Amino acid sequence: MPKNKTHSGARKRFRMTGSGKIMRRRANKNHLLEHKESKRKRRLSKEVEMARPDANKLKTLLR
Repeated sequence: MPKNKTHSGARKRFRMTGSGKIMRRRANKNHLLEHKESKRKRRLSKEVEMARPDANKLKTLLR
């Protein structure tokens, strides 16, 4: 049976940590940044852990 390929769209958007958590970028950091306050932009820059139900689906795409 052939190997499954990693989903290329998921590979670009998410990363898996060593312990198996899936990290994602926050929304609202792509454009219209001029009027957003610096504190908010800094908070949006950090990666966060994916929600557990979504992470389970994504693990199949990232294998």
